[in-house]
Amino acid sequence: METLAFLAQGFAVATQPEFLLLALIGCAVGTLIGALPGLGPVNGVALMIPLAFNFGLDPTAALILLVSVYYGCMYGGRISSIVLNIPGDEPAMMTTLDGYPMALKGRGGEALGLSAVASFVGATIATIGLTLFAPLLVDLAIKFGPAEYFALFLLAFATIGGVTSGSFTKSFIAACLGLLLGTVGIDPVSSVARYTFGTFELYDGIDFIVALVGLFAISECLVFLEQRHDADKPHIKLGSAWPGMKASLSCKGTIGRGSLIGFVSGVLPGAGASLGSFLSYMLEKRWLGSKGDFGNGDPRGVAAPEAGNNAAAGGALIPMLSLGIPGSGTTAILLALLLSMNITPGPLLFAQQPEMVWGLVAALFIGNIMLLVLNVPLVGLFARVLQAPSWLLMPMVVLIAFVGVYSLNNSPFDLYMMLAFGVLGYVLRKLEIPTVPVVLGLLLGGQMEFNLRRAMSISGGDWSILVNSGISIGIYAFAATLIVAGAVYAMLLKRRLA
Repeated sequence: METLAFLAQGFAVATQPEFLLLALIGCAVGTLIGALPGLGPVNGVALMIPLAFNFGLDPTAALILLVSVYYGCMYGGRISSIVLNIPGDEPAMMTTLDGYPMALKGRGGEALGLSAVASFVGATIATIGLTLFAPLLVDLAIKFGPAEYFALFLLAFATIGGVTSGSFTKSFIAACLGLLLGTVGIDPVSSVARYTFGTFELYDGIDFIVALVGLFAISECLVFLEQRHDADKPHIKLGSAWPGMKASLSCKGTIGRGSLIGFVSGVLPGAGASLGSFLSYMLEKRWLGSKGDFGNGDPRGVAAPEAGNNAAAGGALIPMLSLGIPGSGTTAILLALLLSMNITPGPLLFAQQPEMVWGLVAALFIGNIMLLVLNVPLVGLFARVLQAPSWLLMPMVVLIAFVGVYSLNNSPFDLYMMLAFGVLGYVLRKLEIPTVPVVLGLLLGGQMEFNLRRAMSISGGDWSILVNSGISIGIYAFAATLIVAGAVYAMLLKRRLA
């Protein structure tokens, strides 16, 4: 009953006109960004953060806007997967297997309508799970001390790069690079400048927002222009999306199973929407066996991964809000937003900022309805955007990035840093080194170091304090389990792609 009372207060916040308008803008912009091949929710949210700062949004408004963009990108990623056979982002990759064959058969509109319903159901189930389980996780997290929090940060570093990357070595290198970048600035204990090289602008450390926009948005533009600037865009006859709405009734079991699998995958730190999409598709294929025609335009091959990846996106918000540990790359960027506003996610967030947390949860319910209403009648408009030449789209993305970053502090130094991180992100991607662990090291390295120092201070330098509690040991064991699961997932994904 207490949770329902908090949720009612959240709807009182989320239904204010300005928040409804922000949710609508976020959903529309997110769908459009998600539809662009290769951008996805990580880049979409990273691009919108500077704009949220420039308009002077308070934390609640900024979070509602960016999470609406997040959910909108998850919806939009399916459009290019079905129409162009190019995934809008990694989780939408599985949708291409049956979505594009449906489009080639003249059933593109049906596939888009079905995927919209599956996305809606998956995201709604995840939001219900967020409402029910996040407070329970908060009650457990209150018992955490410095040693337990250090174990949690180690869990994040051990899993978030490994699950979606085929190489643990490269993920480890990326995490170490992020930790190194996180030490730049004034030491929080000794007040000694570290790795600033006499540059005054680095005394406060590397700005999260500048680094994120460079690593994701700028590097993505460079990769996009290199790989797809001269690609031919096929013209697919979409047809009406309403048959997909009707077909969703025959796929209700598939959507339900995919949503539950995706939600569980999203809650696991580091798993995220990619694993949710993959598991939902593969398990549904095994469940139906010879009754399915997966890979040749089976509607259930569209419904399963779309329900899975959207449910995982909502599930990933649970560890971010209740523990301060991002469950995915996009929630790592949302974590950066909160930290830059001097808000620390974790168990105390629900007590100190209840209006913001429950307003966000209520906004997710409202945003899901908005996205369903937007995506069915306007799907043809979003699909036509994909026919625009890349020489027009990519400069717009770069322009938004430059204007947004410069407006943060009116500092040319920030632009140079953004470009440097853009080149760094481009090089890392060419070397197939994931960028998410770099972000994680930059965001959480300072807090991880602080909790380690606190634990050492409490124990008088005795390292055994890190493994003295059952919670710490359980977290370390869980991290090891997820690493093994990540290795198995990478192997299965590689075989599937082959």
